[in-house]
Amino acid sequence: MSCPTLFCSDCGGDRPFEQPPCADGHGAECPERACTVCGTAVLAGAVPPAARPSASARHRAA
Repeated sequence: MSCPTLFCSDCGGDRPFEQPPCADGHGAECPERACTVCGTAVLAGAVPPAARPSASARHRAA
């Protein structure tokens, strides 16, 4: 597997990033990448939007 080169804010420069094991079950689609030098994690690519609450949950009495 290739390691894309991305900017690492902790290292202050371009570094190779790898995909760590995904604990969330995303498999190869996991957006997390980790810097191979310092371990800083970033999200790469598009992140799916959060689920919207249902209409009944939005109008629930306080």
